[in-house]
Amino acid sequence: KKILIVEDEKSIAEALKKVFVAEGFIVSIAKDGVDGLKQAKKMNPDLMLLDIIMPKLDGITMLQKMRKEAWGKDIKVMILTNLSGEKELMNALESGVHDYLIKADWSLKDVVKRIKERLAI
Repeated sequence: KKILIVEDEKSIAEALKKVFVAEGFIVSIAKDGVDGLKQAKKMNPDLMLLDIIMPKLDGITMLQKMRKEAWGKDIKVMILTNLSGEKELMNALESGVHDYLIKADWSLKDVVKRIKERLAI
């Protein structure tokens, strides 16, 4: 299964990639929303881990743009962010996310478990 991590914090993105590769996933990293859109279209991932606060294009705007495209309608998306506000959660849910995870509340092991559940592995 293919996972696209859209995360501007390099250390977080690399830590996630390392764990997912060890679990047998094919993983790519995008550093911002613009790069994320390009890579999602090219890669057609089974699941995308998406941060909200990023340079160039935030995660919610990226997700909304992706959902308007035929190639982006069915990609499973999990938000992994530090934002815990109700407004952000509602925007994400309205844009078609499958999970909204607060980084501080989840261990890498738990994120992997949740992804495996979403991908029915």
